[in-house]
Amino acid sequence: MDKRILRISMTAALAGFLFGFDTVVISGANQPIKELWDTNWFLGDSIFTFHGIFIMSMALWGTVLGSLFGGIPTDKLGRKKTLLWIGVLYFLSAVGSAFAPEAYSFSFFRFIGGVGVGASSVAAPVYISEISNSSNRGRLTAMYQFNIVFGILIAFISNYVIGTFFNESEAWRWMLGVEGIPALIYTLMVAKIPNSPRWLLMKNHADALVIKSLTLLGIQEDEAKVTITEIKVSMVENIKNKKESLFSGKYNKPLLLAFLIAFFNQLSGINFVLYYAPEILERAGLASGESLFSSISIGVINLLFTFVGLALIDRLGRKQLMYIGSIGYIISLAMVGLCFYKGLNAAVLLTFILVFIASHAVGQGAVIWVFISEIFPNKVRSYGQSWGTGTHWVFAALITLLTPTFLDSEIGIFKDNPWPIFIFFAGMMVLQLLFTAFLMPETKGISLEELAKRLGKK
Repeated sequence: MDKRILRISMTAALAGFLFGFDTVVISGANQPIKELWDTNWFLGDSIFTFHGIFIMSMALWGTVLGSLFGGIPTDKLGRKKTLLWIGVLYFLSAVGSAFAPEAYSFSFFRFIGGVGVGASSVAAPVYISEISNSSNRGRLTAMYQFNIVFGILIAFISNYVIGTFFNESEAWRWMLGVEGIPALIYTLMVAKIPNSPRWLLMKNHADALVIKSLTLLGIQEDEAKVTITEIKVSMVENIKNKKESLFSGKYNKPLLLAFLIAFFNQLSGINFVLYYAPEILERAGLASGESLFSSISIGVINLLFTFVGLALIDRLGRKQLMYIGSIGYIISLAMVGLCFYKGLNAAVLLTFILVFIASHAVGQGAVIWVFISEIFPNKVRSYGQSWGTGTHWVFAALITLLTPTFLDSEIGIFKDNPWPIFIFFAGMMVLQLLFTAFLMPETKGISLEELAKRLGKK
């Protein structure tokens, strides 16, 4: 693998680091903000709390917006420019959230950061998949997921360190504001990467510009000319049908596949565990400081098993990793539910939460962004990515919005014990296993253009 492609892919994938950091950093600010601004009250007669909607899930609603509409700038402005503006949004969100004087302005800046997260989940995987080839596309695109989990780990460590050395009333502001540093570094780095050659060809840019882009990726000029010819030939059908919509009926199969893999990703409960890790562990019997420290172990396991997923995704393939992850999900989630139901030792519960995290890292975590970026043809890839990631983030927002209600509920089986939530997630993972067995195709080692032919409506 050319070092330049690896370096450029890593630069684009840094959007994932900010994604992971931004997503999880709120876990350390959850309780302090609740106490500072007294946000844990119900909105009228509804089951929704102000804290759940405006503090915890507002960034996710921004993410929904960014993912659903991120395909537009990714297609119109290009992959590179979109990634650049994402860095600007992350920086503004970090600084604004840190200095927010009250809950509403805080929610606004968290929303801006969420838009950046959503747009990055469209632009970064699309860009990386388009500059790689079929033999290394899985590993390179999965680097985005690696950076997500690395960002999650650093966020957990950052929250713990800042929470240790700063007063609780000020610590949460530092937790959120420190993200501005990597956001600024990322923005400066992404300004130097080349445009996607496939995007340049799709937008009818001059061959000389495409050749320049390919040479920046480490491809010799003679080889670049051959590559341009091959891509143009594969795009002939798309050029003849420029006005064809993503929802014309031709792409029903990839639309269904993208929806289902994103749906099951969130119905595993992964965001619930990551967002509320300290609170879940406190419910299991750990003290506040212990729960924050134990949250770091979640980040470490996530990172270690993401390495495993990266190593295997181009060897075993996407489908085999989904089998492994699904079985791990079912066992671990059922056992976490049992631990809460029986009131078992907190260390036992933490062990099965870590098994759950490992299952996610090897399976869904490694596969989702790669798979969605592969199954749509060049012409509609950015919009298809928006469809898949939009589905992912809609359900992520809904779960983050609803779960605080169940955690604090005094009603029925949910009273002071979240075990039914984990049993529900385990049941959904049984359905994911069936999806993997009967609907999901293998995409390992197949070019993007060949995949478009296989999955398109004949």
